[in-house]
Amino acid sequence: KFGPNSDFSLTPQNILETVNVLVSDEAKDSWTALNANQSRNTSSSLLGSMEFFAGSLPTKSFNVTTQLIQLNQDIFDNSFSANLNSSVLIEIPETNSNHLTITTLTFSSLSNVLPARNGSNQSVNDNIINGLVVLVKLNGTTKNVSLGFDKVNKSLTFNPQCVFWNFSLFNSLGGWDNAGCKVKSNDKGKVTCHCNHLTSFSILMSTSIPKAIQDALDIITYVGVGISMGSLVICLIIEACVWKAMTRNNTSYMRHVSIVNIAVSLLIADIWFIIGASISKNSLENPGEDTTTPIPACTAATFFIHFFYLALFFWMLISGLLLFYRTVLVFSHMSKSTMLAIGFSVGYGAPLIIAVVTVAATAPSGGYIKENQACWLNWDKTRALLAFVIPALTIVVINFLILIVVLYKMLRRGVGDATQPDERNAVVVIARCLAILTPFFGLTWGLGVGTMVDPTNKGIHIVFALFNSLQVTEYIGALFSIIVPYTEIIISFLFSN
Repeated sequence: KFGPNSDFSLTPQNILETVNVLVSDEAKDSWTALNANQSRNTSSSLLGSMEFFAGSLPTKSFNVTTQLIQLNQDIFDNSFSANLNSSVLIEIPETNSNHLTITTLTFSSLSNVLPARNGSNQSVNDNIINGLVVLVKLNGTTKNVSLGFDKVNKSLTFNPQCVFWNFSLFNSLGGWDNAGCKVKSNDKGKVTCHCNHLTSFSILMSTSIPKAIQDALDIITYVGVGISMGSLVICLIIEACVWKAMTRNNTSYMRHVSIVNIAVSLLIADIWFIIGASISKNSLENPGEDTTTPIPACTAATFFIHFFYLALFFWMLISGLLLFYRTVLVFSHMSKSTMLAIGFSVGYGAPLIIAVVTVAATAPSGGYIKENQACWLNWDKTRALLAFVIPALTIVVINFLILIVVLYKMLRRGVGDATQPDERNAVVVIARCLAILTPFFGLTWGLGVGTMVDPTNKGIHIVFALFNSLQVTEYIGALFSIIVPYTEIIISFLFSN
């Protein structure tokens, strides 16, 4: 600890390198345990020592940089402006004084040390430190300082607070206080603060999902996923019962192969979703708790969720291509084995390539998953989520175009004049299925994009959770629209057995 009797024969570089170890990610778990002790103010002690250190440096201009800390000391006249660590802009206008010394310590990871408690509530808090922490010392006074912080997590936009560390809060444990500071602007990636004093500053941000709807979203999601999984099992049982009666030609056969694989992909994706949810704990929703996510397990869950959700969409594409083939290329005849080879190559091969390339490109840099938030593709760091969004929405657009072309052909010449009656019926049923599923899945994942664009919109979050968790209900509806024309065959099959 630095104090009046400290040995300053050590250079500032030595001191900062020592503190660099204390505030590193490797020490985060230790600080979590220390901060849980309500009788010790260890984190405040470290920050207080750094403030004493900053005020005890010789009066001259210099800078020292370590991996996680940047020390700057400047001498200025009247006004001062500097860009600290390219992430914090500090401006002090018109002090009416000359030869002032300003010392700044910019910490990239002091959020590992200082808890996000603030105000009068110590135990329940849905805030996170979403900017660098900058300590400012001036050998004079000012009542006009502006600080611009780049957001660490740019997707967080809800309720920014400009705060400083108040050592006297919570019976001298210390906490964040906004007295004398206010938000001047809140742009997409930056928050600008105005304060009338100098000390240790940062910004607090509320979580992207408003606390008021977190419990409702959890209930909707888990109940919906449970209903979906049960519905999928029913779907597969129905398919097994009517398989022989409803696969009498190549078109019907491939249609039901697509149905089964869509159902299987959704079911396995839901199972992996439950696994991923059980091994991850959102740090934004569980402040102060140990929310360390097992990276290998979460990475595996994310890979399989990504793969099987993509497989769902690519099998929808197979259904669309089959509809296009049987409606437009009526004189072309493809064998069942060729259709199966194309179906499985596109249905599972394309998703596998996309999923493998995504994990290989982003996992080494730590940008594959939303670490300590959910077992799903990262958005803020690497935009890995685009590896799902782009293929899925592209397939939705392609299937819409296929539906338009098919409807035009049907209205122009009737439903497949060159095909057999049962083939024509299969074409109509495929078109009906795509007309139901394509808009529904497209709307569902379009709402998912909406949650990224406007992360604090309660309505979008609730509707997306409802649509996403219950999308299989609509799928079952589509299945029954396919089966209804064959009701007599199903009944006779069941009674004969």
